[in-house]
Amino acid sequence: MRQLFATRRDGLSLAYGEAGPQDGETVVLCHGLAAGGAQFRADADYFAALSFRVLVPDLRGHGASPAAKSYDPANYAIPVMADDLIAMLDAAGADRVHWVGNSLGGILAFDLIGRFPERFASLATFGTAHALGLPGAAARAIPLLYGALGKGFASWSTAMMTTRNKAARPLVEKLLRQFDPKVGEAIAQNVRRYDLTANALAFPGPMLLMRGGRDVQVNLALARTLPRFAGRPNFTLVELREGGHCANLDATDEWRAALLSFWRR
Repeated sequence: MRQLFATRRDGLSLAYGEAGPQDGETVVLCHGLAAGGAQFRADADYFAALSFRVLVPDLRGHGASPAAKSYDPANYAIPVMADDLIAMLDAAGADRVHWVGNSLGGILAFDLIGRFPERFASLATFGTAHALGLPGAAARAIPLLYGALGKGFASWSTAMMTTRNKAARPLVEKLLRQFDPKVGEAIAQNVRRYDLTANALAFPGPMLLMRGGRDVQVNLALARTLPRFAGRPNFTLVELREGGHCANLDATDEWRAALLSFWRR
């Protein structure tokens, strides 16, 4: 995978990987909070081998992408982080993409389809709720967890809970160890409470929601919004019964098959 950088107007750079042929249909695989593009490395290679062009960003403050100059939550607002990704698409010359967002990567996409629907050939999400309403204390959970348990044990224990795939746990643990919990708190201040349901309902393009059977907390949040999408001709729901919050890691074959079937339709 080629490592590239996009630069925003404010000078902050965004790292992203690129795999596959330049003339292939473009797929974006966008990770969630405290993860990184490395979550999708094997998937990027898989789809690239099928002649898709694959872009895999590291969100600001994650992986190889630098953090903002301060921990001010305004630097990590949903539209701000989403605009980073538009800068990536522009730098890559990608006019329309098949977007696949996990958790935060899906939240940012819900913002973007409200402002730039023409950039989306389709939208697929997993581990992502259309709306959340968590208390302010939720944002402080990340630094408190790291502080109470230590970064090493907090990363290990969170990796154990994130995926049932033992082979994937070292990758998740490594990403968590590299992550700055103060960045996590700043992002969580923004994503603990949002409602982007209207954007998703108004989006005219094809949408796929992959619901992991073991992603309990997100499924509770989805229960409040999913009935509004029932019967819509552009909406598809696929159940990944063994999938957790990062279903590409523990329901890999089913996750990939669902995406390929969705794109081919």
